[in-house]
Amino acid sequence: MEKWFLKNKKANFKVIAQTFGISEILAKLVVNREIKSNEELKAYLHPSLTHLHKPELMKGMKEACEILKDKIADGSKVRIVGDYDVDGVMSTYILYTGLSRCGANVDFEIPERIKDGYGINISIIDAAIADGIDTIITCDNGIAAIEQVKHAKEKGLTVIITDHHDIPFVEAEDGERTFILPAADAVVNPKQHDCEYPFEGICGGVVAYKLVEYLYSVMGVPSSAMDELLEFAAIATVCDVMDLTNENRDIVYYGLDRINKTTNLGLQALIDATGITGKKIAVYHLGFVIGPCINASGRLESAKLALQLFLSKDKEFAKALAKELKELNDDRKEMTINGVEEAILKIEESENQDDKVLVVYLPSCHESLAGIIAGRLKERYHKPTIVLTKAHEGVKGSARSIEEYNMFEELTKCKDLLTKFGGHPMAAGLSLAEEDIDVLRCRLNECTTLTDDEMIPKVSIDMQLPLPAIDYKLIHEIGLLEPYGKGNTKPLFALRNVHVIKASVIGKNKNVLKMTVVDDDQVSARFTAMIFSNVDGFEETVIRKYGEDGLRALYGGFASPVYLDMVFYPDINEYNGVQTIQLMVQNYR
Repeated sequence: MEKWFLKNKKANFKVIAQTFGISEILAKLVVNREIKSNEELKAYLHPSLTHLHKPELMKGMKEACEILKDKIADGSKVRIVGDYDVDGVMSTYILYTGLSRCGANVDFEIPERIKDGYGINISIIDAAIADGIDTIITCDNGIAAIEQVKHAKEKGLTVIITDHHDIPFVEAEDGERTFILPAADAVVNPKQHDCEYPFEGICGGVVAYKLVEYLYSVMGVPSSAMDELLEFAAIATVCDVMDLTNENRDIVYYGLDRINKTTNLGLQALIDATGITGKKIAVYHLGFVIGPCINASGRLESAKLALQLFLSKDKEFAKALAKELKELNDDRKEMTINGVEEAILKIEESENQDDKVLVVYLPSCHESLAGIIAGRLKERYHKPTIVLTKAHEGVKGSARSIEEYNMFEELTKCKDLLTKFGGHPMAAGLSLAEEDIDVLRCRLNECTTLTDDEMIPKVSIDMQLPLPAIDYKLIHEIGLLEPYGKGNTKPLFALRNVHVIKASVIGKNKNVLKMTVVDDDQVSARFTAMIFSNVDGFEETVIRKYGEDGLRALYGGFASPVYLDMVFYPDINEYNGVQTIQLMVQNYR
């Protein structure tokens, strides 16, 4: 069951359309994206790198760069400590490239997911001391490393934290929160409560990008040197699922342009290895093709493989590494399918299947896949989901949530059960003792305020769009809203009682439904409409309403009685040089 609802933002769309030279349809779509002022609307319609906020506004930025300037001048050994996901790899690449450009004596370390766990730890710090490191700078981690930073400082290290994760806090009985920061020499994180940076929704890669930008200005490096780092900040932003609003949208817009003509040998090799050479690389390719290959290195081997790929100056070496990452991701896909199937079986055979917060224990599952499996289960059941696996000590896991449930805050309420945790409202990582799994599950479900209504999937529709209004000009104009992603989703339109006059099942696996739909009042408004999943479900829906005869008539193309309500977006399909409009159906009833 789904709830469909139309966005109902109010504005004078006619005036907006006239002011900006756009259609009233586009004006409504823009207003639906929470664009409130003429200045914001102009910036949205015309992305520019001049919209990026000044890095020195971020708390701790000036202090961090002054420290780094002195360390570079002294020739002190600096070590970057990154993270094993895409954002962590991109952050490490950006910092390493930037510091090297400034003449720093710099190297890097990325924890191994299974051996080290997330973030900087005591053994990494002790290894740095043994290697004669003077300064550690973290990226995409470190904000919760209170004890680790204390240890590093006691051992005489200089520590700079750059991160974007939520600031840890303790909450008093009256609900008042006290935020706790590690005692580093500088902390750069836009989520610090007294930080004046105007947009906190950036990823670790962009925090690193901003630090390098300011460091370049301090060290006298031309600002044009930032151009080569933009594509990596864009990859980090998309793959860490940040909202494509504010400066994130500008970074991804121009980053994609750079990626499509990249000179980075590693990125070129990965594009070749994944079979997308010659295609226009879009957000989809970053999130679902390139990103998973980078992630696979950190999940099944070492994230240093991915970092070495992007740092490579040898074409054949880059080609070999890219091939290895692609093969690792293929292995990861197969393991994920098996893990999801096992998890579904456990849930549906369990007495806890009606829980509002799902906690699933898969002891034999590779711990690096917990987050992916949790995400798949969350999509299937539309419930906050935690997947736990057996670790060297106790159990470890990942959580994925729905918009109505702040996973980080809910786990904070159970922190007495957790040996380690951190994350965001929508995703988190955690560790605990095996005997506390059921206690955690019970506590989360007893404490939740989620209602049944909040757990019904919601389909948010921009507006109704009659078939006769759809043409090439409109589709091209809608393209001004790209790049699409979280926080800037592809526009969705709806129509009631669309007449489906014929349909056929196509595709190698017979899993695509191709329909012809028509406006009965204006029969010249006729389009192809496509459904790319669950053909069996469509047929069952038709049979329930129109019977077997109705389905036969639909497939036979004669006197079809079938009418649908549908949610869709219009697209242009090109085949053998011929362009046609088709409607991509996302939901129907």
